[in-house]
Amino acid sequence: MGPVKVQSSPTEVCGNIVAVSSDERSEIGSDVEQEVLDEKPRSILMGIISQLRKGMDLHRVALPVFVLEPRSMLERITDFFAHPDILARVPQTQDPVERFVHVTKYFLAGWHIRPKGVKKPYNPVLGEIFRASWNIDDKSTSLYVAEQVSHHPPMSAFFYANPQNHIMVEGTMSPISKFLGNSAASFMEGGSYISFPGVKELEGEEYFVTMPNAYARGILFGKMYMEMGDKVTVRCAKTDLVAEIDFLGFFTGTYNAIKGVIKRESTGEELFHLTGKWSDVLYIQIAPKDGEPHILFDAERARVHPITVAPIGEQEEYESRRLWSSVTASLLKQDMDAATMEKNLIEDTQRANARSRDAEGVEWSSRYFARHGERWTMMGRKG
Repeated sequence: MGPVKVQSSPTEVCGNIVAVSSDERSEIGSDVEQEVLDEKPRSILMGIISQLRKGMDLHRVALPVFVLEPRSMLERITDFFAHPDILARVPQTQDPVERFVHVTKYFLAGWHIRPKGVKKPYNPVLGEIFRASWNIDDKSTSLYVAEQVSHHPPMSAFFYANPQNHIMVEGTMSPISKFLGNSAASFMEGGSYISFPGVKELEGEEYFVTMPNAYARGILFGKMYMEMGDKVTVRCAKTDLVAEIDFLGFFTGTYNAIKGVIKRESTGEELFHLTGKWSDVLYIQIAPKDGEPHILFDAERARVHPITVAPIGEQEEYESRRLWSSVTASLLKQDMDAATMEKNLIEDTQRANARSRDAEGVEWSSRYFARHGERWTMMGRKG
């Protein structure tokens, strides 16, 4: 990947096409984002739902544009790198347990950045890419590239690196959406691998992080709201440490809460307990529970580092913001008819390209990533 071109304002893209700004995101500390649809959007959604059966795969169902967040899934993944200072501490930390806590904190810190209401990002088209960078306080630079490497099933591969701090994160996300009655679920397969190449003491120390599932509740009756649910793990085989974290939702009597434990995997010895809300304050407490819990992460006080992306005019045809710019512009103007038309044009082009490849017997190949078993890695990377 060549150098990422930057612009004077990291949040601007071109004209009135902007990234998801702070006033379009949920308020820090808000427990749950609810949305009450007007009569027309509700009737459109109900018309679609009436054709579904419980357990049906939603990937091939064309959802109405008013449920879309104006950015691609490839860009949404960058939310997890909004606090790069957390990972930067890991290679400087001598104690392996403390390093593990930092990695767990990094994972939990990415969830409070979310859109208002019940929204989903654009489904990336095959071959779509997103490239970005961050300028860090310690004068280092982080680079990110993501690519849609599969369409059926959908799969996004991504790579993040900060060479100066010896940080590398790579992984895949593959959402499988299902209709569950009054809810729609996005079961997130895949995960991310975090390592610190070039640090002799951390050689072979790799952390694998899975993802929670997302649920859109109340789509048939009541208020619609989005929540994260189910169990995730952060695991490091070399240090024999694992974090088992439950994302708690409505059926537990709360929203946006987590409950977890960090322990030695071979013996089951519990080292820390994790509690709190990922949208507000998270706490860590030495196990067994004797003494006061300490703040692990405070979403209100934590600084979100701005992302830097090339202006649309300097992007390639299949870079996310350029590819979806017409849809995004229409959504921001609340012109849903135009947004639907522009979205259909992109999807029709994708289908036509697939037919053309099939007719010519050409197999599509990814640009940045190579598959090794179940894992996609950045081509040509070292370490």
